[in-house]
Amino acid sequence: MTVQHAPPQVKAARPSILEVLLDYMKTTDHKKIGTLYIVTSILAFGIGGLMAVAIRLQLALPEQSFLVGNTYNQVLTLHAALMIFFFLIPIGLFGFGNWFLPLQLGVRDVALPRINTFAVWLFIFSLILVITGLANGGAPGVGWTFYYPLSVDANQTGVSVLMVALILNGIASLLGSANFAATIVNLRAPGMSLWKMPIFVWSIFATSILQLISLGGLTAAALVTYLEIKMGLSMFNPGIGGVPVLMQQFFWFYSHPAVYVMLLPYLGIAAEIASTMARKPLFGYRVMVYSILGIVLVSLLVWVHHMFAVGLPESWQIAFMIATLIVAVPTGVKIFNLIGTLWGGRIIMKTPTYWLVGFIFNFLIGGITGVSLGMIPFDYQVTMSYYVVAHFHNVMMFGTAFLAMGGLYYWWPKMTGRFLSEKIGMWHFWLFMVGSWMTFLPQYILGLLGMPRRYYTYPEGNFAWTELNFISTLGAIILLAGGVTWVWNMIQSFQRPITAGPNPWGGFTLEWTAASPPAAYNFAHEFPRSFPTERPLYDWEKNGDTLTPVDPKTIHLPVDSIWPFITAFGLLLMGYGLSFGWFTNYTPGGGLRAFGEASFGFQLASIVLYLSFPVFFYGLFKWAGTREYAVPVEHHHLTKYDNGFMGMSWFIISEVGLFGVLIAGYVYLRVIGAAEPPALRPNIWLAALNTLILVSSSFVLHKAEQDNHQGRHTMFRLGLFITLILGAVFMLFQVYEFALFGVENDWKQNLWQACFFTIVGLHGLHIIIGGTGIAIPYYQAMTGKMDKYNHGSITPASLYWHLVDVVWLFIVAIFYAW
Repeated sequence: MTVQHAPPQVKAARPSILEVLLDYMKTTDHKKIGTLYIVTSILAFGIGGLMAVAIRLQLALPEQSFLVGNTYNQVLTLHAALMIFFFLIPIGLFGFGNWFLPLQLGVRDVALPRINTFAVWLFIFSLILVITGLANGGAPGVGWTFYYPLSVDANQTGVSVLMVALILNGIASLLGSANFAATIVNLRAPGMSLWKMPIFVWSIFATSILQLISLGGLTAAALVTYLEIKMGLSMFNPGIGGVPVLMQQFFWFYSHPAVYVMLLPYLGIAAEIASTMARKPLFGYRVMVYSILGIVLVSLLVWVHHMFAVGLPESWQIAFMIATLIVAVPTGVKIFNLIGTLWGGRIIMKTPTYWLVGFIFNFLIGGITGVSLGMIPFDYQVTMSYYVVAHFHNVMMFGTAFLAMGGLYYWWPKMTGRFLSEKIGMWHFWLFMVGSWMTFLPQYILGLLGMPRRYYTYPEGNFAWTELNFISTLGAIILLAGGVTWVWNMIQSFQRPITAGPNPWGGFTLEWTAASPPAAYNFAHEFPRSFPTERPLYDWEKNGDTLTPVDPKTIHLPVDSIWPFITAFGLLLMGYGLSFGWFTNYTPGGGLRAFGEASFGFQLASIVLYLSFPVFFYGLFKWAGTREYAVPVEHHHLTKYDNGFMGMSWFIISEVGLFGVLIAGYVYLRVIGAAEPPALRPNIWLAALNTLILVSSSFVLHKAEQDNHQGRHTMFRLGLFITLILGAVFMLFQVYEFALFGVENDWKQNLWQACFFTIVGLHGLHIIIGGTGIAIPYYQAMTGKMDKYNHGSITPASLYWHLVDVVWLFIVAIFYAW
């Protein structure tokens, strides 16, 4: 079909590195943000890959001394953390998601562009924070699962920084997921219904929902672990009645769904490649959507299969075994969808197609071995062996990661306007294919022969162990060669001229109507309002529909801003201070000491912690005080709700998940009799008074919103001010209660009190966050930044404040009344 693009621009002078860096620090362009995610993820993949090669060199032969003891554990921990949290999850969900979700929806950006900027830099800073641990005592050596009580061992280093980095990374991930969900619900091209969205958009939507529901598990595990290290607060300490296995329940509630977070976006990529390269519509489009949503549901019910061997009741094990077998059904359906799409098609055998076929073959093997691990008796035999290592890498490394490569080869012409070399691409593919099987197939056999995982060496004389480990190491070196080939292919492509047209593969979705690479505004045209199927370009060409040109000068985009970056940088400083310092010189073992007695590193980090607060709040309020658009803009919404409300509505799911996991853990401890309340506990009358104060603040805030809608701006500002006062009074009573109760009891000796301080204290932190959220629209209103085109942040702030109030009602019920 004929597409009219903006006229080519005159080639400008090449910007300096400093100008490029400043541009990316300020940008709200979803494509540049996607590029930041992809580049950072590839960097993490490179570092993690080198660590994997180091691990294999150590294990190539018996009794090696290249990496021994805790050094091996540290390398193993960082390898896993980087690959999972900084490569596989972000490159698929947020790298390709940021790049192509708005393009496939036919819109100019995500719902909340500046939140997007903040999230990507928070993600980058969380990676930097992990690396700072190397210069502050060493990396953590507790494995990516950081199981209790190893994670709170005083001999371990770097655990605090990993916990803080995971929490910051999680915040960025949740903001990005809520942003995607809001964009999909509120900003699709007019005429595009949910059932006419490309399958990649569906995969990002499903993954975002899964992240929002489940990530609270990982956050809860990291938070409670951190609090025990810093303050002695614990829900897991058996010395006071805690249950160590509860930590695993928290952790795996997210970390098994995380496997599908690392899979679903790539299944969307696979479907896009299959449909385009086979010249066919996706086989069973609706069935594939239902199977993706089915995975989201069932994946939340299978986490215990990671814990079959810890001694859980048989009924639990059988129930989760059945759920594990059920989740294989929609997963298998999607493989059949891909094969059915390729079957009978006029397949274009280019590099993306090879990666797709390689994925189907490899993932099928990995999925079958996963089903075997779901069988309880077999799992007992191999759970701590290399069989599990081989299965996990079979699914992730030479399964899912193949589609990360496939996505890059498929969309590289669109992203850069240049093609990757087919010849080098084939070298890359076959080095990865051969290297993966050489690396991990021997590990299946090693597992069946009894070789345990997480050991840094092994003795001579065990049948075939030496030979199989040596073959596995050769495979890792071949994978390293494949990685070098991949990087070389990307580098050399930039030496080529921009020759890719808008639709080099003959794709059928909206991103192929944009220029290659796309302009900042994405599209210089409007789309027809009819979307007969999920392949609009094919339908429009068949029906004779055309695209309507638009003058780019009439397109208004959000104004770039440095303040989201500054705000994220403030959290980096805060994370550094919380990791290596504290508000006082306090340790659970040594108690409170003079600040001067602390080490220089602790003092420096503590000073950085205090300095981080003015940096964070200054950046946040400057961000709130600058309008998103330089000119008044009428926003396009598919619903009656604005983007701020929609984004916060999705984000609140994650907060419910976090408190839900922690409260469920406390209720379990209380029901089994481990967390019995002390004789003297906080007074119910004070809790009742605080409840009255907090509920009243919600009514006042709701009235203020109504005043704002009706144009009574003075009453609106007064209502916000009264809400802030009520929130402050609530916090004063809370601090008084904490101080009084903390003196009367020792939280390190009483499990109920530890749970109380953890959950109620977390709620207090949310009161501070919510109060800051209310202060922002108050500041916007007082400085004239709100009008009929710029509504400020009152709607999301109000929604968040109401959530905090509802959570408090649950807390009163389970801690004060029960």
